[in-house]
Amino acid sequence: MGNADLKTALRSAEAIVNQGLNYLRKKDSPEQDQVFLYELAHARSALSIAQGFSEFAEKGDNEKLFVELFCADTFKSLSDMCFGRETLWEISIDDIQLLNRYVATYGSPMQYSSAANLPVKNHLNEELQLVAETFRRFGKENIEHHAESVHREDLDVPESIISGLAELGCFGLSIPERYGGTATGTTLDNYGMVIATEELSRASLSIGGSLITRPEILARAIENGGTDNQKQRLLPLIASGECMSAVAVTEPDFGSDVAGITTNARRLPNGDWEINGVKTWCTFAGRADLLMVLARTNPDTSVGHRGLSIFVVEKDRAKGHSFTFQQDHGGKLEGRAIPTLGYRGMHSFEISFQDWRVPPASLIGGESGEGKGFYLQMAGFENGRLQTAARAVGVMQRAYDEAVLYSQERNVFGETLFDYELTQNKLGRMSAIIHACRQYTYKVGELMSRGEGTLEAAMVKAYACKAAEWVTRESMQIHGGFGYAEEYVVSRLYVDARVLSIFEGADETLCLKLIGRRILSS
Repeated sequence: MGNADLKTALRSAEAIVNQGLNYLRKKDSPEQDQVFLYELAHARSALSIAQGFSEFAEKGDNEKLFVELFCADTFKSLSDMCFGRETLWEISIDDIQLLNRYVATYGSPMQYSSAANLPVKNHLNEELQLVAETFRRFGKENIEHHAESVHREDLDVPESIISGLAELGCFGLSIPERYGGTATGTTLDNYGMVIATEELSRASLSIGGSLITRPEILARAIENGGTDNQKQRLLPLIASGECMSAVAVTEPDFGSDVAGITTNARRLPNGDWEINGVKTWCTFAGRADLLMVLARTNPDTSVGHRGLSIFVVEKDRAKGHSFTFQQDHGGKLEGRAIPTLGYRGMHSFEISFQDWRVPPASLIGGESGEGKGFYLQMAGFENGRLQTAARAVGVMQRAYDEAVLYSQERNVFGETLFDYELTQNKLGRMSAIIHACRQYTYKVGELMSRGEGTLEAAMVKAYACKAAEWVTRESMQIHGGFGYAEEYVVSRLYVDARVLSIFEGADETLCLKLIGRRILSS
């Protein structure tokens, strides 16, 4: 009965989203109705996760309960979105009422509470279980004891963490074996990357899980568009951890609108390129050996993103919060770290290129790569979005674990916090969200291993990152006043989680320009 109810409710949810999309398609410019398109993009994302997660119900009774709870949560959010606007958006009341009935049956407060701290078996195969155990152990033994001091004192990522992860092959998880990585071309490659990212983020987002992302983005761009020489020279350096990387795309006046960037590279008579401009939010730029720089090589701005190219700029390492390098001819590369609320350790820099010269081999793809930078960057960022979703899962899982532990130890009015229905309700919802997001990251990893999954990677990134804000917020709330104290790890998780919906594609831009456009055209 429950499975039939879920299938029927999923069909009604799909119908509601499609009705909303049809309403927007009738408009001259659907993106003018940004509020509805944004909400539909998030609704479609949640629904896609629910549809993928529904298969998890077949694995056991506890798994079935989590599926029912997540789907009830998704349906309630979809119904809330439509409330009072059904006529405006031409949405069927019958479909909404069917969702309401599902929520009443499978999403009661009692059912959420019953899922608090409910165990679920590990359904990974032995090889992937070993990956999870290896990186979880590394996080506990090598990252967790550094995380608080790095966060509070805004220190650099300890070199011991970088070298330790390099020894584990962490930076070559999706780089083919022939280039020094460990990827064999199977779906297990992306599984391993997703699992490692989650486990390291569980220990620390800023000095654990995020260390993999930038190498992945640069490696993907080189794999897709680099010359044979670039692949043979650079990919082994990235895979081994010998060269760490940073991504220099965003500019002070152009955030997600990369087609408008003004940093330029002009070819000199000797074939070298000279780069001028300012980049911002360039995370890890100080420590990095390689900068992935998106620059305009065609001065005609009317060609938009078709005039952009990617350069791999090699530089010396720098410690701390600022650096200055100078070339013999007077070229200068400067950087200063931007003070941030959280996500400390890697440091996000604003960097300035002043007549900075690089050799012809720095242009990814060589001459044939000129003007293809936007597309190569997007290919890299697709992988980055999947990783960011996995990072969000890791942060959520740690916040949930901390909330369970604290609530079981804290006594209030003669009972533990865990004994209260409201606490259990929050924990049950947290757990359902975490399980759903985790399973969908696996699914997207499989899709991306087949050259698919661009839309799905954006959707799981959009959903999981917003969910992480709620989960960490509620974990902090369960901690009460102590949640606001830096001595408890949840305060760090809370401020770290806030950045997830901003980087690797700001939530609004991701929903309107990528998810929204794709679902409107489908």
